[in-house]
Amino acid sequence: MEYYWFKAFHIIGVVVWFAGLFYLVRLFVYHAEANEEQEPKRTILKNQYMLMEKRLYNIITTPGMFLTVIMAMGIVSTDKTVLQSWWLHIKLLFVGLLVIYHYYCGRIIKQLEQDTCLWTGKQFRMLNEAPTILLVSIVLLVIFKDNLPLDYVTLLLIMVTILMVVSIQLYAKKRRLSKESKV
Repeated sequence: MEYYWFKAFHIIGVVVWFAGLFYLVRLFVYHAEANEEQEPKRTILKNQYMLMEKRLYNIITTPGMFLTVIMAMGIVSTDKTVLQSWWLHIKLLFVGLLVIYHYYCGRIIKQLEQDTCLWTGKQFRMLNEAPTILLVSIVLLVIFKDNLPLDYVTLLLIMVTILMVVSIQLYAKKRRLSKESKV
């Protein structure tokens, strides 16, 4: 029965963690784009985004990450043989990358606060796609386990990545054209 409790709270942690990461980098986009505004609007927006970023990171995203990791350890404690599965090793690698991404976002918050971050809104939009690719990879590994069709999954991830990059480029072009037509 403890396995199900660990698994339920692990899934809840994953949802909270990813929701936080997705929204956090979206706030970075808005924060970076606030630099294009005139004063006093620029300062007001940047201060508001800074407050939202810190709260989201510290109150939602980081606890979601810790809940995810602690409950995963609980799941493994109920069946240590799962540690011998190749798919779990790959999943743990991806989770490790996600933890690095998480702490990198914390570093970006500090840079934005000190006004030393040089990233643009477009660059943050690209950064925001990294957890999507990791999420898709992790979910596919968990669902398919040893039966994961690596050739199809690799093709799928390449296609998803290309689609995301093209979408971001098209959106940037649309925004630029819209801004030029207003002038």
